[in-house]
Amino acid sequence: MPIIATDPPPEPHRAREVAESFGTDPERYDRARPRYPEALVERVVAACPGPDVLDVGCGTGIEARQFQAAGCTVLGVEPDARMAGFARRGGLEVEVATFEAWDPSGRDFDAVVAGTAWHWVDPVAGAAKAARVLRPAGRLAAFWHVFQLPPRVADAFAAVYRRVVPDSPFNVHADKQAMDIYQMMFAKAADGIRAAGGFGEPEQWRFDWEHTYTRDEWLDQMPTHGTLTRLSDAERAQVLEGVGEAVDAMGGAFVMPYATMAVTALRDTGQG
Repeated sequence: MPIIATDPPPEPHRAREVAESFGTDPERYDRARPRYPEALVERVVAACPGPDVLDVGCGTGIEARQFQAAGCTVLGVEPDARMAGFARRGGLEVEVATFEAWDPSGRDFDAVVAGTAWHWVDPVAGAAKAARVLRPAGRLAAFWHVFQLPPRVADAFAAVYRRVVPDSPFNVHADKQAMDIYQMMFAKAADGIRAAGGFGEPEQWRFDWEHTYTRDEWLDQMPTHGTLTRLSDAERAQVLEGVGEAVDAMGGAFVMPYATMAVTALRDTGQG
């Protein structure tokens, strides 16, 4: 069954113009992006030695607020000052920096988490930094949403996107399994953890769920994706029009299956 899938740019952590493009509309991002399964948050919290969490690439604070609600103390690190400002207004302490350049100033944590952000971090340098700031038996957990659009919507998006943005750094497919593409990213994250040292063997956790989107809800979220954040208003409008017509043809709503995947590892107790 065709689904929509996008290959990220090669070495996405080097594509800073894309990585730092999400703050163009932080209000929309925070409103439209999906939250993470409570089961994921609960499992990370239960698998850590304490409540102190460092959130890498915290964005507007979506997952940080979920960890706060679970009883954690959260510090965010975010390279985009616009996103950081929004998160601060929501009550989160945030320091503006890329994770690789961030100065921990002697602080350490029970968990380092990253929600839909770890691919923007150098996989080896990021894991090595996480190992340095984690307490023994602390946990690194990077997680992403993998979603499957209905074939009609996927085909419409792929067709209009290729027409409107033929030179995009993203390769958009309507005939490849999103999980297959994401597995390459998960493998890169796991390889980075192994190469950095200081961790046990990485694991994958999976949480399946679904959400029903109306036409307006999905078109509200689409401009927050990296494939659209750097488009002109006219280009974005064309893409949204094409996708909106496809959703209208399905009755104005659709069910989106999600798999939220985590790549996670424990810091070796003998380190540090």
